[in-house]
Amino acid sequence: MQFDLKKFFQTGRVPYHADLQLDLSDYDFPGYQIVQTVTGTFDAALNGEGVVLRLSLNALAQAECARCLAPVEYPCSIEREWLVREQELSDEYQELPIDEAGKLSVKELACEELVMGIPTVLLCSADCQGLCHVCGKPKAAGCTCCEGGSTTPVDERLAILKQLLN
Repeated sequence: MQFDLKKFFQTGRVPYHADLQLDLSDYDFPGYQIVQTVTGTFDAALNGEGVVLRLSLNALAQAECARCLAPVEYPCSIEREWLVREQELSDEYQELPIDEAGKLSVKELACEELVMGIPTVLLCSADCQGLCHVCGKPKAAGCTCCEGGSTTPVDERLAILKQLLN
């Protein structure tokens, strides 16, 4: 979706509102995926200083736990507001994805906000113990091989490396 900010500065007497349904499943997010449709709203209104833009997003990120590799779902709600002045439309250092014609890419803006709003390291729980260093199974699944202090490597051929550390 493209929003023409340049045109809105000239003719935007009535506030603009759009309900969003964005498919971002093909976007490459860092460490997670957004497989469901992202919903939200986009609003624009003129005030005495410029155009006030409001973006509201609801998304569900899916990833693997960074410690035990279990599936994780992370619901995310983002509320963000910007003030854009007309002279800023030609600023090459503008923080918003506005092209030379003064058009704002709402989909790109939503992607940027999700990247900033969703942690790149997701955990299944705050107290996740991760994987067992001996057998490689999740410790939460009842791994008992490391309870007795066993440090036997999974592959006996690597036992020689332990002797080097002693």
